[in-house]
Amino acid sequence: MKALYTNAETRIRKVKSGNTESYFYQIEKEGKYNSSTASIEYSDLLEVIKAIKTLKTEVDADISSNPDYMENKFTTVDGLQVGYYVSKGKATWYIRLEKYGSDNTLFVADGETIDTAFTKAKNKIDELKTK
Repeated sequence: MKALYTNAETRIRKVKSGNTESYFYQIEKEGKYNSSTASIEYSDLLEVIKAIKTLKTEVDADISSNPDYMENKFTTVDGLQVGYYVSKGKATWYIRLEKYGSDNTLFVADGETIDTAFTKAKNKIDELKTK
């Protein structure tokens, strides 16, 4: 995934436990001293994709309201955050990979970049499920 200040490595993980298979979309960001990884389970991935689509419809209205500072984000139960903040008439999109710690945020050019990456991950998991 292409981010503004760094690149993040992404992958699909399949976890098998007995007869149960689970799929995860993982995003890993290398930090200066350690790395941060978000593991998004398939059903959560679907919810995040819905939220991104909603955020993309709201960003222009939030920019035009010209706030000093405003955040609009979606947070999963695990603490992954996807959203943007508006400051000085400009929206900056981000993904916060982990709830705790520092250096765990990816800044992304726009919502479309995030939407595309997450949708591609969903499509790849769908493909793997049919094999």
